[in-house]
Amino acid sequence: MAEVRNCPTCGGMFNYTGLRDVCGTCAQAEEQMYETVYRFLRKRENRAANIDRIVEVTGVTSELLYRWVRKGRLQPALFPNLGYPCDKCGALTSTGKICAKCTEEIQSDLRTFDAAEELREAIKAQDRGTYYAQKDGR
Repeated sequence: MAEVRNCPTCGGMFNYTGLRDVCGTCAQAEEQMYETVYRFLRKRENRAANIDRIVEVTGVTSELLYRWVRKGRLQPALFPNLGYPCDKCGALTSTGKICAKCTEEIQSDLRTFDAAEELREAIKAQDRGTYYAQKDGR
């Protein structure tokens, strides 16, 4: 079922169906911008262009380029200098939400946490002693 939303680009109202995040007019404008960017990148000398160069030549916003890369419309395998910012540090990445460096950092922190947890459990088990009471059965 469609819901009425405001277009984040122009502020107009549109029926959101889950397919597009913007109204029809803005979607057509984005599609034209995409065609401009894609035509620019298809030229052999422009395939290695970075985000700043693409923005400078085509006039498309970097946020729109990031969205296209994230959705897979512009593939970093074909255009190696494309990517989108890591959610943690802001470095460009082409897969997932965080870059490889941040992923390794988080995995290292998790390994450290697991080792500390195992150490706490071992100390707790060692401190738990068994005490025997002597019966007074003289």
